[in-house]
Amino acid sequence: MQRVNLSTVSEFVLVGLSDAPEVRFLLFVLFLIIYLATMAGNITILVAMSTDTRLHNPMYFFLGNLSLLDILCPTITVPKMLEALLLENKVISFTGCMLQLFFLIDVVGTEIFLLAVMAYDRYVAICHPLQYMNIVSLKLCAHLAIGTWVAGFFNSLLHSSLIFTLSFCDSNEVDQYYCDIPPVLALSCSPTYSRELVLLVVAGVLGSAAFVVTLISYIYILVAILYMKSSESRHKAFSTCGSHLTVVCLFYGTTICTYVRPSSTYSPHQDRVVSMLYGILTPLLNPIIYSLRNKEVKCALRRLISHVRTLLTR
Repeated sequence: MQRVNLSTVSEFVLVGLSDAPEVRFLLFVLFLIIYLATMAGNITILVAMSTDTRLHNPMYFFLGNLSLLDILCPTITVPKMLEALLLENKVISFTGCMLQLFFLIDVVGTEIFLLAVMAYDRYVAICHPLQYMNIVSLKLCAHLAIGTWVAGFFNSLLHSSLIFTLSFCDSNEVDQYYCDIPPVLALSCSPTYSRELVLLVVAGVLGSAAFVVTLISYIYILVAILYMKSSESRHKAFSTCGSHLTVVCLFYGTTICTYVRPSSTYSPHQDRVVSMLYGILTPLLNPIIYSLRNKEVKCALRRLISHVRTLLTR
């Protein structure tokens, strides 16, 4: 079967996490619980922010976008992994693999840009508090949010088109539990150097730009906090930024290890662990990090739980 007149491979086989039936079942239960907890946590955050008018401001608008991305990211990969663990169905079609890779890179890229936007938002809030609502207006928020999603889409379109116009002739076993750039590139029977170079340059430039924005924002934030006279103000500023900085370190570290390097350094076992950190655990931890460190979110969640209890007892 031909794909874009280059490939003879019509389907791929995903390498599972284990071949032992008893281990597969335990992994299935574990990842199902993590996935459901991730969905519940992020959906709860979204509902609390949309229903509580106290959280209708730019910071929580961007946090809502982050929660949406944290719902999409594991949804792209985990259901297929659960199917492979429970039913041993590791086969994915060429088109299915292409779509999985496209949407995963789209979500990951969007989140990297969004974290940079959130860093800028915190910079304005702490360094220019009196002008905050004028600078970070509703119009600017909408433009920034749309910009992150559009940038993520076109970044993913470039990566996906460069990969899936390669030739895939013989081996079709993807050494990962989902379709990702390094393991799919490793299967190509055509030269990949020039495309890898383009992918590395694009990922490096865009990733570095987002990282520089984040880094500069936090340098200004740190300086502003050190100049604050009130210990209460410093504590509040650290609390507000600490959650975002924790998420940034988790996400940037794992994604850079996965994508900003040549495929010759690809290590299947190491990459499975790293990919689980940003693809499964980070979306689970994000709502916990923000809810535990943010008084306004905790109060909103309490009000939401109280409202739901009232409705159920009627």
